[in-house]
Amino acid sequence: MHKIFEQLKIEAKKIASQNMPKFYTLFVKEQRQSHAFFFDNPLIYRLREDVLPFLLDKTGHGIDHAKKVAIDASTLILLECKKLPQKTVKRLFLLAQIAGLLHDICRYEPNHAQKGAELSLKILEEYPLDTVEKQSIAFAIQEHEAFSSQKQPKDEYQEIISAVLYDADKFRWGPDNFTTTLWEISTTKEWSPLDLKNKLPQALDFISKINTTFRTNTGMHFGPEIIECGLNIGKYMYQTLNQLENYA
Repeated sequence: MHKIFEQLKIEAKKIASQNMPKFYTLFVKEQRQSHAFFFDNPLIYRLREDVLPFLLDKTGHGIDHAKKVAIDASTLILLECKKLPQKTVKRLFLLAQIAGLLHDICRYEPNHAQKGAELSLKILEEYPLDTVEKQSIAFAIQEHEAFSSQKQPKDEYQEIISAVLYDADKFRWGPDNFTTTLWEISTTKEWSPLDLKNKLPQALDFISKINTTFRTNTGMHFGPEIIECGLNIGKYMYQTLNQLENYA
C-alpha cells in the first residue's frame, strides 16, 4: 500500500472512532445480542462455514462485510419488530442474519442479486427452514441492490427481511467505505493517490444519494447520519490529497 494511503487509512479510522453514529451508541444492547448470536448460534456457525468459499473477496465485500450486515440486520429486527410476538421476532432475527451472510455470495457475477438469491436456495436446501422462510431470504437478497426497481413482497415478513437487509447493507456506505472497503479496492486495483483523488468527487456524490433510499423506520432515522459520517471522512481525504504537492 502507498505510504500516503497508509496515513489516510489511519486518519480515517481515527475520525470514525471519534464520530460514532448514534445507531451504534444508542442500541448497544441490541448490537451485543446480535453479535453474540452471530458467533454462538449453531445454525449461523454452520452457514458461516458453508458461505466462506463464496466470500473470499479482497474488495470490501468478503466475510467481514457479510458479518457486519448480518449483525446490523438482526439488530434492526429487534428495533423494528417490538410489537410482534417474541417467537416471531426470534425467527425473523435468525432469518435476517442468514440473509446478511448470503447476500453477496455472487457479488461479481452479472445480475448478482438475482444469482445470489438463486444460489442461496441451493445452499439452504438442507437447512431446518421452511419453504416460506427460504423464499423470504431469497427475496431479500434479490432486492438488496441500490437504485434498482423493487418487486412487491408477498407478505409482511418478506417485506421486513428485505428492508433490514437493504438498510444494513447500505449502512456500510458510511465510515466502513473509508476505513476498510476503499483500501481493499485501491490495493487490489493498484490505484495511485492521483487515481483516488480523481475518483473521490464522483464517489462522494454517488454515496450521498443513498440517503433517501432507506426502507425501515430505524434506517430512515439513523441511516443518513451513518452516511454523513462516511462522507465527512471522504471529504477530509479529498482535501488532504489536494493539499499535497506531489504523490511520491
